[in-house]
Order: sequence, then structure tokens, then C-alpha cells
Amino acid sequence: MADRLMPVCRLFFLLVLSVVMGGAQAQGALSDPTRPPAGLSAPTLDALAETEPVLQSVVIPKKGKPVAVIGGKQVRLGELYGESRLIKLTEKEAVLEGPAGIERLMLTPGIEKTNIITKSPAAGRAQSGGKP
Repeated sequence: MADRLMPVCRLFFLLVLSVVMGGAQAQGALSDPTRPPAGLSAPTLDALAETEPVLQSVVIPKKGKPVAVIGGKQVRLGELYGESRLIKLTEKEAVLEGPAGIERLMLTPGIEKTNIITKSPAAGRAQSGGKP
């Protein structure tokens, strides 16, 4: 009886093994489902560095000169980046002056900060001079 079951067990084992191995191979062929479509991906930093400088970071220490990271290179205030000199550095922008004139590099381009001013109810009462 054991001799008859042995070929069946081997066949079952081979079947299970082929299903498991086939699933692993199919999984390797699939692409990442969380990856954005090719048309929506952002251009690489190398492509941006060829066309125009990009401000990536700003470090303003308490002591020492402020430093900007432009196109992957650290540039201290007053130093050259290519043919342009870093003449001003704030927490939001770097200003380069070169042969083409003055160029402003924003840390977060396309985002503008606006302050919203609202009057509180207490301020309205104080102006009218009345009591609540």
C-alpha cells in the first residue's frame, strides 16, 4: 500500500512545487503597482540641472555664512555658482547675480504665502465701546 501512495505523493509534491514556483516567477514579472504612470513622473534632477539651476536647500546658521544647495552643490553667500555669484540668501530664496543679470531661485516655486487677517469678536466690541 505504501508503494502505491509514494508515486501519488511525489506527483502531488511536484504539482504544489510548480504552482509555488510559477507564482514566484509571475510576481517578479509584475511592475510596482504604486509607481505613477510614465507620463506623470517628475523629471530627474539631472535633466533639471542641465537647463536651469534649482534651489534645493537653505541653511542659515547662527554663526558663519549662510549656505544654499543649488543643483546639488553647496554655495556659500558671496561664492560663485557657475558664472553667477550668490548675493542674497533668505529662508525662501537665493539671489544670483551674473552676466545674464539677477536670477531669483525660489525654494518652493509656484507656492506663494499669504497672510489671512481676521477680526476677532473682542476687537469689534473694543472699537464700538459697548459691553457684550
